[in-house]
Amino acid sequence: MVNKCLNIPIRKNPYEVGDDLGGVTVNKKKVIFDVFFREKPAMMLVELKNANDAVYASVLAKQIDCTYSHVVKILQEMQKAELINFKKEGRLKLLELTKKGKDIAGNIETIKSML
Repeated sequence: MVNKCLNIPIRKNPYEVGDDLGGVTVNKKKVIFDVFFREKPAMMLVELKNANDAVYASVLAKQIDCTYSHVVKILQEMQKAELINFKKEGRLKLLELTKKGKDIAGNIETIKSML
């Protein structure tokens, strides 16, 4: 689709980048940036960092006042970005931050304290 006034392509997805010939790719860094600079995902990382015990997705959902399905969707994105790991114990899946995830959670806390 093309904006007729400006003669530039219009992309339905704001994360799309690509050539003007219709080739479209998704800018993964932009997507993951937008995921973490929303309130709930940032709170999820900080809650995981500050947790004393094992954390489950359902418990995390209650702590940040969010639906379970939304939390799971965000956790899957975090796993793809190598910020968390799912640790399976029997039928249960525990959540744990990777080193990268801990670093980012610490930076989020620092930024929050500065505001």
